[in-house]
Amino acid sequence: MAVLAIDAGTTGVTALVVTPDGRVAARGYAEFPQHFPSPGQVEHVPEEIWQATLRACRDALDAAAAAGVDPVVCVGITNQRETAVLWDRKRLRSPRPAIVWQDRRTTAICDRLKEAGHEPRVAELTGLRLDPYFTGTKLTWLTEHDTRTWDGVRDGSLAIGTVDSYLIARLTGGQVHATDASNASRTLLYDIGAGAWSDELCELLGVPRGALPEVVPSFGEIGRTDPEEFLGLDVPISGIAGDQQAALFGQACYSPGDSKCTYGTGSFLLINTGSDLVRSDAGLLTTVAWQDPDGSLTYALEGAIFVTGAAVQWLRDGLGIISSASETTAVAGTVPDSGGVVFVPALTGLGAPHWDPDARGTIVGITRGTTRAHLVRATLEAITYEVRDVIEVMTAAAGLEVPVLTVDGGAAANDLLCQLQSTELGVPVQRPEILETTGLGAAFLAGLGAGVWSTREELARTWRLDRRFEPGPRDDAGYARWLEAVRRARGWATATA
Repeated sequence: MAVLAIDAGTTGVTALVVTPDGRVAARGYAEFPQHFPSPGQVEHVPEEIWQATLRACRDALDAAAAAGVDPVVCVGITNQRETAVLWDRKRLRSPRPAIVWQDRRTTAICDRLKEAGHEPRVAELTGLRLDPYFTGTKLTWLTEHDTRTWDGVRDGSLAIGTVDSYLIARLTGGQVHATDASNASRTLLYDIGAGAWSDELCELLGVPRGALPEVVPSFGEIGRTDPEEFLGLDVPISGIAGDQQAALFGQACYSPGDSKCTYGTGSFLLINTGSDLVRSDAGLLTTVAWQDPDGSLTYALEGAIFVTGAAVQWLRDGLGIISSASETTAVAGTVPDSGGVVFVPALTGLGAPHWDPDARGTIVGITRGTTRAHLVRATLEAITYEVRDVIEVMTAAAGLEVPVLTVDGGAAANDLLCQLQSTELGVPVQRPEILETTGLGAAFLAGLGAGVWSTREELARTWRLDRRFEPGPRDDAGYARWLEAVRRARGWATATA
């Protein structure tokens, strides 16, 4: 028996075929375009996500067959969260681009709701804050700026959801409109205490509750794939989770206090809080980690950092000073430090713990002697500083302990980054053998839901350590420079408007 996991990320789709021993037997990957219609706006074309999904899955399944791996018996889905997608219920085509989680166009809507005094109640119900990051205000924006499309939502011809629910609709030929609790909890429309969509929040944001997907458990059969739509496969979809919650599950963080940090387009640090709704007034989010088939919810506290790996991508694609992300280790290693250069990668505003959508990317400390190596190293240092910002809040304001940080995601393969992170935090950093724990978590959930695995304990035994990094002497002066640079980056869009 094998499990197919679909990891629909922000820049591409990864498909993994996972065997019962937790091994990734085959993989496929396909990128899809990013669209930036205006400053601060980020969009995806849903059809391009779907076509990338088909290509990635076809490649993974072909590779698995060539390697003699058993046929897949179920499918799991994990996805970029908060992105708002609309599609025609019958034809499954989308009338407009999806508004991506990084998009900042709803800043004015969020400000308006804050000024009207709604944020405390929203935070109480959702565990979130009024920020353009989340799905709900993106939908509100559509009600005000794309009324023709929104008429289809009102009359029931269009469905709305996040990327997971869109993919479920495509995989099942339109038979299922569903999401799981982990994704629903990121929309500003879901009551995390009640475990259901909130009529109060739907009314506040102008979203018809009937257009939203059914909220289902994170594992257990949700629907079956339509072989005519999906590569000839007729198997259950039996696992769903938002990407960061899936990574928490894939890292076997099943007990309260277990934590992980995923380095992807952004970085996301989650700590399992069990059945306790732990709230923070210092910039952290309370979220659903996953929902069991019996309806019980496991919660997490999260620090969401918007741009980390995307900053490295910008060095490659925007500035052209590196040819690949893997080159950063060698280039940054040619200098002992950043030479006083500090890069604040607020390319789409700042997330936790600052939550400033008007912050902008800032580079300070440049001199005539500054080289590309200094800028590359400053980028790696910025990632570690951003994670330290979140850890400082978790340990001080929220009263939680992070004695060891477990890491995953593509950038976690960078030894220099992991060593810098360990030193910056003053705690060991553990890296597993499998870094694709987002997709692995989707596979674990699906396999648990389909009977490939029986218990979480069985899953935990598949986790294997690759390397442990121990902290060196910490440069607190460097962190102080970082904090000053962040102060200068904040509010820039407003100050220069």
